[in-house]
Amino acid sequence: MPDPSTLGVFLLASLALLVVPGPAVMYIMARSLQQGRRAGLASVLGIEVGGLIHVIAATLGLSALLASSALAFSVVKYAGAAYLLYLGLRALLGRAGTPDLHLPAPQALGRVFVQGVMVGGLNPKTALFFLAFLPQFVRPEAGPAAPQVLLLGMLFIGCATVSDSLYALLASTLGRWLQVRRNWARKQRYLSGGVYVALGVSTAVSGEAPGTRSVFAD
Repeated sequence: MPDPSTLGVFLLASLALLVVPGPAVMYIMARSLQQGRRAGLASVLGIEVGGLIHVIAATLGLSALLASSALAFSVVKYAGAAYLLYLGLRALLGRAGTPDLHLPAPQALGRVFVQGVMVGGLNPKTALFFLAFLPQFVRPEAGPAAPQVLLLGMLFIGCATVSDSLYALLASTLGRWLQVRRNWARKQRYLSGGVYVALGVSTAVSGEAPGTRSVFAD
């Protein structure tokens, strides 16, 4: 197990990274604005489960396999991009299901959770991030690497859960305040759908084949 000083540096580095909103936070905030606090927190749990999948993959060495295969990287990347585009187009073009015809029908929390898992799990750059970030804090003198990677990954997921939950609560509070604003219903639908589409396009066009420096630069 890493010593306390190593864990302290790791936690500080993790918090510094989590302060800057990334694609997952943008997704969580869009979901919170669209459907409120409970849906936002459900999406947080889904995103973190998706992140946990990547932590386990890094522990087992599967992330290294993904990093070494351009085909595997591309398949996962484009699958994730396609899913985000699907969510965006569904929000923009789907049938309304509320008295306000501009609002899409609210989704069950279980479905929101599964969507979060898909969004988090189908992001190959998350796998590459853990593959590049976690080993920096592994200490050979502390024992086998795999248990250390798993511990560090779980700590990072714990920090991310707290950080992402705060973003979800902030966005849902803002959403409640905006509900009473005129024309917000129409803007909410297009804002949420637009965020999903933008994330999908960004996922599809960003990054290069594994082995290039730009994979870790985004």
